[in-house]
Amino acid sequence: MKPRKYKSGKQKKGSAKIISGLVLLLIAGAAAYIYTAPEFERVAPEVKSPAEVYWNRTDPLKIDLSDNVGLKHFELMLSDGTNSLIVGQGELPKGTKAQTLLVKYPKSKRLDPKAKSLILTVTVTDGSLWNFLQGNKTQKQIKIKVDHTRPNVNVLANSYSITQGGSALVVFQAEDDNLDKLYIQAGEKKFEVEPYKKEGYYAALVAWPFDKENFSAKIIATDLAGNKRVTAIPFYLKNHRYRVSWIKARESFINGKITDLASSDPEYAGVTDKLEKLRAINETMRLKNEALIHSLSKHVSDEMIKAWKVQKFHPLKNGAKVASYGDERHYYYGDKSHEVSHSYHVGYDLASTKMAPVIASNKGKVVFAGENGIYGNMPLIDHGLGLYTLYGHCSKLLVKEGDEVTPGEVIARTGTSGLALGDHLHFGILVQGTEVRPVEWFDGKWIKTNIDDVFKEADKIIAGK
Repeated sequence: MKPRKYKSGKQKKGSAKIISGLVLLLIAGAAAYIYTAPEFERVAPEVKSPAEVYWNRTDPLKIDLSDNVGLKHFELMLSDGTNSLIVGQGELPKGTKAQTLLVKYPKSKRLDPKAKSLILTVTVTDGSLWNFLQGNKTQKQIKIKVDHTRPNVNVLANSYSITQGGSALVVFQAEDDNLDKLYIQAGEKKFEVEPYKKEGYYAALVAWPFDKENFSAKIIATDLAGNKRVTAIPFYLKNHRYRVSWIKARESFINGKITDLASSDPEYAGVTDKLEKLRAINETMRLKNEALIHSLSKHVSDEMIKAWKVQKFHPLKNGAKVASYGDERHYYYGDKSHEVSHSYHVGYDLASTKMAPVIASNKGKVVFAGENGIYGNMPLIDHGLGLYTLYGHCSKLLVKEGDEVTPGEVIARTGTSGLALGDHLHFGILVQGTEVRPVEWFDGKWIKTNIDDVFKEADKIIAGK
């Protein structure tokens, strides 16, 4: 029988160290796995909401939740400071990374219906195995100011009527402690308003596009709680029929002005077919040039004005009309059965002598002075309250962008630049980027009745308050 071998103390200690090392390696490996495995991610969910919101209690509050891996559970608790009530809770489908919750005011009478302040506690966890399989947790308290009252809006004065293609003025009052948005909706367009005279009072010019048969204008006021007031402006509507013209596209026109403009712009220089070239300049280039004009003439200051007044516009001394505003032009080649292009004339053409002085009738700031395609050399002037004037086809510009002009100042000389066959001035007026009837602004009586008298009537009401 062989004698039994016993391990020495050193051997036992060595074995223990090996076992301890293996255990430590296992623990380190497990820890490394926990800290690096996607299942144990440690990024907490996010509750996207301002710390303080306004609520009308009619429209649901929107709370956005998100997580980098997946949301799991949420709870919504509403408190009036004394009593609390769970108004929403639930599990979200696995893998949901974003969720919008709609919080509705509860029908339960547990909360004080007269409470002006509420607190919404949002608790959300994700699907991580971190935190002993409980997941990452986020809790956010949102302060709510309850506001049921719609903004107060009163029309003080407005132009009695507005003509299709024309302009009108309105002065009104709008009040709300939490006023958020204020504008005039006229058809598809929003017109900005400018503070007038005192806090809570506003003025705006509006425009009825000449190519729209119907028109209505409403003041829209909303507050931070979502309460909304819609107030109609009582304009009497006058429809107007604009001229329709048929113009023969002659070879001299296509080979002259059209070709010259096409060759000056790389976008159209490669067009060789003469009729395609005509359409490219008369339609595509025209719309591009008008888009620039519209973008430059949209601005309305948000600074309060104490008064606003303009004299009638008279841009060209002894100028004779050669084309009207609002003309619908059909171009044909050969005979009228072969229509090749279509456009609208959105200005008023005046002519006198060659290179005649072009005059600024009212003060303003030059927002553009340069070449603009079919409009040629063109200054564009901002007269305030969203009113802009345009002077096209000039041979020479005597102002530059940023200049302040004064009444009677010569700003340019008439010419044939752009798509002009003879020396003349293309004069345009725009209200917040919409072309309007220049003939109204040529007429001192129209200005007095529709602008000056409206301000005077509103001023009396404002002064009396």
